[in-house]
Amino acid sequence: MQSISIIVPVKPGFKSAAIAAIRELSLEIDCYEVFLSEGCAPSRQRNLAAREASGDILYFLDDDSIINPNNLTLCSSVMEDTAVSVAGGPSLTPATDTCLQKLFGRALASPFGSGPVRNRYQMSGKARETTDKELILCNLAVRRSDFLVLGGFDERLYPNEENELLVRVRQAGHKLIHLPDMCVYRSQRQSVTAFIRQMFAYGRGRAQQTLLSGEFSILSFIPMFFLLYLAFPLILVSHVIILIPLYAYLLLMLLFAVIECIRSGTISSLLLVLIYPLMHLVNGAGLLIGLIGGKPMLKDDQGVVVRRIKKLGQDFEAQ
Repeated sequence: MQSISIIVPVKPGFKSAAIAAIRELSLEIDCYEVFLSEGCAPSRQRNLAAREASGDILYFLDDDSIINPNNLTLCSSVMEDTAVSVAGGPSLTPATDTCLQKLFGRALASPFGSGPVRNRYQMSGKARETTDKELILCNLAVRRSDFLVLGGFDERLYPNEENELLVRVRQAGHKLIHLPDMCVYRSQRQSVTAFIRQMFAYGRGRAQQTLLSGEFSILSFIPMFFLLYLAFPLILVSHVIILIPLYAYLLLMLLFAVIECIRSGTISSLLLVLIYPLMHLVNGAGLLIGLIGGKPMLKDDQGVVVRRIKKLGQDFEAQ
């Protein structure tokens, strides 16, 4: 098994549920080390930890990622193929989440809610070569040598820094692999306000990534186009053709809410008729503001502290 450096960024003074969960796992201590990177600039925190890492593979988790015990073996095995540079899997909603959190999780995993990125939030299919659309930074393994050669994450970006890196990885001729069984569990946002902030940040990050890379995806910007479409006074438009997109959206929204209601066996899933438009419009607003704001600037944050709390071949430091 290849050696793995687990990297977890955390805000100053915060405890990491991810590391607490790793401590409880029965893993071969010789195969992995663990870094806790404290600060307020996640992209920089990950980059600095990666430079200090000694593992063959960098495994990035968020501070609340609860890993599957088999994840280290899964990513190490698939990356025995030297053409594979990245492996990752989904971020799943825990069964212990509230009804509202589960609604957010269902919306994110829905074809109507998230489109091509839905498999970041559900176990679907078999192991396969993929693109950045199916991979998520809270559960992402990257070959360390490739990460360093490509310069790591663009520290101007947060979020979407992993998407920008993964595009460069593919352009360099390396493979990205999606492993449905390589999952983590992360609770969804606890309130509507927090979910709104999340969707806005995702939209803004995508727009900023687009400005930096120069690569434009029409699918990614559909929420913004829909928002602009709704911004016009449609009620004053008499021609029915102009209203067809709105009618189609409402019909699909209801259809997918009913499908999810049947699939999940919960009548509360009908509330997705409220969640879907909320996430789409807020994401669209984030995209628009991100484009208007222009390319992001590098923030001066020198307060990052990287600490190796477990070395290869040794147990965790005493708390």
